[in-house]
Amino acid sequence: MSDSTTDTQAAPDYRDTVFLPQTDFPMRAGLPQREPDWLNRWENIGIYDRLRERGAGRAPFILHDGPPYANGNLHIGHALNKVLKDFITRSQQMMGRDARYVPGWDCHGLPIEWKIEEKYRSEGKDKDAVDVIEFRQECRRFAEHWIGVQREEFKRLGITGKWDQPYLTMDYHAEAVIAAEFMKLLMNGSLYQGSKPVMWSPVEKTALAEAEVEYHDHTSHTIWVRFGVVTAEGLWAEHMGASVVIWTTTPWTIPQNRAVAYNPTIAYGLYRVEEVAENASAKTGELVVLADALAEATLRAARAESWQRVRDIAAGDLEGLVLAHPFRGVEGANGEWDYDVPMLPGDHVTDEAGTGFVHTAPSHGDDDYQLGLKYGLEMTYNVEPDGSYRADLPLFGGQEILTAEGKEGPANVSVIKQLAWAGALLAKGKIKHSYPHSWRSKAPLIYRNTPQWFAAIDKPLGDGMDEYGATIRERALASIDRLVNWTPSTGRNRLYSMVENRPDWVLSRQRAWGVPLTCFVKKGARPGDADFLLRDQRVNDRIIAAFENEGADVWYRPGFKDEVLAGIVEPGEYEQVMDVLDVWFDSGSTHAFVLRDRPDGTPDGIADVYLEGTDQHRGWFQSSLLQACATKGRAPYRNVVTHGFTLDEKGMKMSKSLGNTVAPADVIRNYGADILRLWVAQSDYSADLRIGPEILKGTADGYRRLRNTLRFILGNLAEFSEAERVDPADMPELERWVLHRLAQIDRDLRKGYDRFDFQGVFQSVFQFATVDLSAFYFDIRKDALYCDAPDALRRRAARSVLDLLFHRLVTWLAPILPFTMEDVWLSRFPSEDGSVHLQDFPVTPAGWLDETLSRKWETIRRTRRVVTAALEIKRTDKVIGASLEAAPVVHVEDTEALSALKSVDFAEICITSDLALTADPAPGEAFRLSEVPGIGVVFEAAEGEKCQRCWKILPDVGLHEHPGTCARCDAALRSA
Repeated sequence: MSDSTTDTQAAPDYRDTVFLPQTDFPMRAGLPQREPDWLNRWENIGIYDRLRERGAGRAPFILHDGPPYANGNLHIGHALNKVLKDFITRSQQMMGRDARYVPGWDCHGLPIEWKIEEKYRSEGKDKDAVDVIEFRQECRRFAEHWIGVQREEFKRLGITGKWDQPYLTMDYHAEAVIAAEFMKLLMNGSLYQGSKPVMWSPVEKTALAEAEVEYHDHTSHTIWVRFGVVTAEGLWAEHMGASVVIWTTTPWTIPQNRAVAYNPTIAYGLYRVEEVAENASAKTGELVVLADALAEATLRAARAESWQRVRDIAAGDLEGLVLAHPFRGVEGANGEWDYDVPMLPGDHVTDEAGTGFVHTAPSHGDDDYQLGLKYGLEMTYNVEPDGSYRADLPLFGGQEILTAEGKEGPANVSVIKQLAWAGALLAKGKIKHSYPHSWRSKAPLIYRNTPQWFAAIDKPLGDGMDEYGATIRERALASIDRLVNWTPSTGRNRLYSMVENRPDWVLSRQRAWGVPLTCFVKKGARPGDADFLLRDQRVNDRIIAAFENEGADVWYRPGFKDEVLAGIVEPGEYEQVMDVLDVWFDSGSTHAFVLRDRPDGTPDGIADVYLEGTDQHRGWFQSSLLQACATKGRAPYRNVVTHGFTLDEKGMKMSKSLGNTVAPADVIRNYGADILRLWVAQSDYSADLRIGPEILKGTADGYRRLRNTLRFILGNLAEFSEAERVDPADMPELERWVLHRLAQIDRDLRKGYDRFDFQGVFQSVFQFATVDLSAFYFDIRKDALYCDAPDALRRRAARSVLDLLFHRLVTWLAPILPFTMEDVWLSRFPSEDGSVHLQDFPVTPAGWLDETLSRKWETIRRTRRVVTAALEIKRTDKVIGASLEAAPVVHVEDTEALSALKSVDFAEICITSDLALTADPAPGEAFRLSEVPGIGVVFEAAEGEKCQRCWKILPDVGLHEHPGTCARCDAALRSA
């Protein structure tokens, strides 16, 4: 045994001389237990208000919060929404803006009213017997309770905002502004009362807006009905007794029929039934008029076995044709339906389903209403608010279409039976189809003609705000195209088509809990009369002042009408409207009382961003757009960001009945809010997002990798001082390459945050932290950090880079992981009132970018992959235990690549004790990677002894002052 070997064996323990990482930052995060402490800390130091002080003089950035509804615990969709908003406000603040965020709640409306009614029913109380102001106060208390609950749940997610002063649509000032915004419609002429069919909920006894409607599969009765031809001229004189056949899925609308529509472009024929099956509803020899494309299906439904097409029926044959209502002359009808039914042309008629003819009830469908408006058809008022026929309607009086529980009433079956008894029922069946339901009660809806208040979206407003159009629709479409950026871009087309095709806005609801329609109508006047609506700004101002002082409840106070009209008009000549506003008008008006009126708002009342789920194209995005276009002439937002819905891990919609829901509270309890936030950051929020136990486990694993990277940085920055700092120009190439990557990421990250591309931001930072740093740079520089002398340039440069990395990684990730980054920041900079969230993203010099250096190091890294793969095989085969036992020979075909590799210490890069580079052709046994051509690696064992301090195997170990050390370690020990 050589003397050097003996010296190595006798070498002292050098562990205390190695600069191992030192940090109190724990490996295990303990987020569920520790996050509440950070929340308390932020509240104690007044973090949000301090951010506003810090933002003084900066360009404001306003994300306007779409108000959640105050009636229940948060679900995972709420968490997704609020976390995305928090990403935006935090990142914009840290990029140098004054990013204000005022959370808010939608407080009025049917869901809360419904809850109070349920409570009353359980107590045996009659809602209608309760004073309306008392009832409204109970609704207010219910909303206040859930606001308190939801506020704490949102704060637990780490959402920063003005939680001590949120906006509420039921605040007195908010109610005053909502009323004022409504009265702008009154004054500019867009408000009108009309009687037309609207989506009506018999269960809730109110009209619903499109945004309050959802579609579910529903099984409906379907009937084919004969309308006998009355005209006895021309060809009809030759074919007496012929019937025009209609098809409908709403038998209950037959008593309201006023016409039958046809399309002049459809090919029709007159058909004679020749043979029928037993018990068929078709009759041998009868004549029916049908669209040719639908004749066979119709006749088979009627159980006809054979038939003959008698002749063509041209459009001219149908024009002016008069039919009989199927209940004409029916016993007990008292002449109710003894009127002529005209045939009318309509573009909405198709031959894709049914018979090619459409039964037309103007009171119960939009196409029907439009046709009736065009041809002066009479409206009917046969259906009551509870979904029953009026009590005095012959044959069907008082029968329910839908029951109070939302189930089918007897009306459909009664109508079908009467049609059969009258000989008008050609066939019947059932069909499963998509049908409108209330999104609150989940009960089916009907179209019902009722007097409602509307905002006319195609009427020129004459308010002088015509830069983007004269009508609400023109302004809205121009705003969508010219004023708003859409993320994702598909949101533009979705909203544009909705606004382009939507009808007038139904503003009124027949409920109690909301902002009333603050207007008066003249007794005896009719809608459309010049004096029907009272338009007087003095009256409006009195109403607004009263609402500011007492809230909207004052509208219901006895004598209020006399107070506001006194001295202006005679109160007795006017009636007070008692409907309440659609709650979408409430939330659509928030730009006025939040953005415009609050000191933390914006002077122009326009938000930088609205962000909500994709369902809000027909909800808040649209109501805000229409309301603002009516009252301020343009959209109230510059950017609209849309996210998808949350699904379970299998891509199924979450449902309590399926047991696949994921509650935010459960995720926080098991993992912590930062893991939930990380799930959001890792997902493509523009599509539907999946979440579940396995996905969250994967998210937590990624979090641990990131946490380990940060822990390494912290540990190796212990006692770092400015005296150590090395100027970038003096750093080794490896450090300058890291600075290049920092400059790249800084540039892309700022663009990504501005584009709301949080997935892209996180992935770029995560890949950098775990691949470029942990798996490459840190792996290489551990040796220098642990073993170089404190004053060695390489170690000082590495620590200088770690300091630069720390300030960037921790601030870049703070918007996404606010709890963890606060923990990291305070681990290094402990302070009673400091916070990473009071920092901005550091300025990263563009001069750090070096594309030439980047290309060179890409070559080095590609070659390194071949070497490390070759050594991994030797490690697996137990030829070596660690890469420092190797001294491979690397054959490089490309001369430029070889030159790049020789310009650096490639052994250091590959973490081997030695390494040889050669241009010689690689021998056949050399290791190669197909994806890195031109590189071959031949394994050789390192020669020498193992340094007892750095573990490199070198020939000079044992030849220095300190036993068992290499020259580098000996020098480090002597300088200590």
